[in-house]
Amino acid sequence: MQATCPQCSNRINFDDARAPERPFSVKCPKCQSPVRFPGRTPAAAAAAAPGAPAPAPAAPAATPPPAAAPSRPSAPVGTEALAQLRREVGASESSRGAPTPVLVAVPDNAVAGALTLPLTRLGHTIEMLDTPEEGGRLLEQGAYGIVITTRNAAVPGKSETLYQRVCRLNPDARRRIFMILVGEDLKTGDGTQAFVLQADFVVNPRDAAATEGSLLNSMAERNRVYQAFLDARKRMEAASGY
Repeated sequence: MQATCPQCSNRINFDDARAPERPFSVKCPKCQSPVRFPGRTPAAAAAAAPGAPAPAPAAPAATPPPAAAPSRPSAPVGTEALAQLRREVGASESSRGAPTPVLVAVPDNAVAGALTLPLTRLGHTIEMLDTPEEGGRLLEQGAYGIVITTRNAAVPGKSETLYQRVCRLNPDARRRIFMILVGEDLKTGDGTQAFVLQADFVVNPRDAAATEGSLLNSMAERNRVYQAFLDARKRMEAASGY
């Protein structure tokens, strides 16, 4: 797939086979501005899978489709697949050095505990937002690799929320943070909602205890996207003689 940078009009090609199905963005290798990609269409995703059977033609609907069900967590990930995801995400984290702290601003301790449990298994330490100035400075310096917050979790002593503070970081600092957004109105793992809200993963608090598989899958997917981007940037720099 191809997209054009809105700032410098540089055309960026991205391998369809490595693109996630949900919308995503990468930085333009030329001017470092974020460039949005829509993600693979279902047809492209099916074509990219080796040996995937062609989709069967849809039968005419005899009755109107049922109303959409309430938010449900993603289908449970098998034990072996979950172990593989843990290894993949853990290896990616290790390649960047020691696991970074996780900054948490979720009022419900049970929800916060359920979401941070799989991250502590990967070696991350957990920090609560209690010193806003220090937390803001460390955010901008990339000290936190993961932020878990709601949209209205206020930064103590500030008029802005932590969510707003993360969203207004410069592109390079924002790219280094995996933001998990928690909200009653969110559908766990919904890529479209995450894209619109500038988050990396969204979760309904009711699903927090059963979201490890979909969360790790999203983290692994994002790591693959940015690794592909970094590889493309290195090739471009090499070709340009940098």
